[in-house]
Amino acid sequence: MYFVLFGFIAIISFLVQWNLKNKFEKYGKVFLPNRMTGRDVAIKMLHDNGIYDVRVTSTPGRLTDHYNPTDKTVNLSEDVYNSCSVAAAAVAAHECGHALQHAAAYAPLRMRSAMVPVVSFASGWMQWLLLIGILTIEAFPQIMLGGIILFAMTTLFAFITLPVEIDASMRASAWLRNAGVTTYQTQPMVNEALRSAAYTYVAAALGSLATLVYYVMIFMGRSRD
Repeated sequence: MYFVLFGFIAIISFLVQWNLKNKFEKYGKVFLPNRMTGRDVAIKMLHDNGIYDVRVTSTPGRLTDHYNPTDKTVNLSEDVYNSCSVAAAAVAAHECGHALQHAAAYAPLRMRSAMVPVVSFASGWMQWLLLIGILTIEAFPQIMLGGIILFAMTTLFAFITLPVEIDASMRASAWLRNAGVTTYQTQPMVNEALRSAAYTYVAAALGSLATLVYYVMIFMGRSRD
C-alpha cells in the first residue's frame, strides 16, 4: 500500500514539475505591455512598499532566483533580470514578496530562517545515518532513529516553507495587479505561473512526508519483531 502511495506522489511530483516548466516557457514568451524587466519590477515593488535597503542583483544560472535575508538582496537569474515577460515579472515579484515578509518580520519566514542551520546539518548526515541504520538496525537501532529524527527536521522545514512561499506569491500577485504592472489579460497568467510554482513546494513536502513515514515503518517493523 505504501509503495502505491509513494509511486502516486512521485508521478504527481513529475507532473507538477512538467507543468511548471511548461507554464514558465509559455509565459516567458508573453511580454508586459509596459516592457518592464524583472529588475524594473523588483525595484518598483520594493520602493512602493517603502523598502530601500534591499539591492536587486543578477545571478548566473537558470532558476537561481532567491531572496537572501542575510545581505538583503533580491537575486534574479539572468533570464528574469533582463526579461520583460510575464514569467519574469511573476518571479521577480515573488522574490520581493520574501523581502516584504522579512521587513514585516513574518513569523513563518523567521521560523524557516532559524531552521536553516539545523536543516543544513541534518541534510549532511541523515542519509548516512539512515543507510547505516538500516544495515545495523538489529544491533544498533539508535542509529536509524537518529537518522529519522534528522529527516523529520527536513520534513518539518518543507512544511514550514509552504506558507512562506504561498504568502510571497499572494503578495506578488496583489502588488502586480494594484500597481498596474499587469493588465486584465496578463494578470491571470501571472496567477497561473505563481500557482504552478506553489504546487512544486506542496509536492516536495508530501514527498518528504511519505519518505519519512517509510523510514518510520521500517523502524517500527523492527520493533515488532
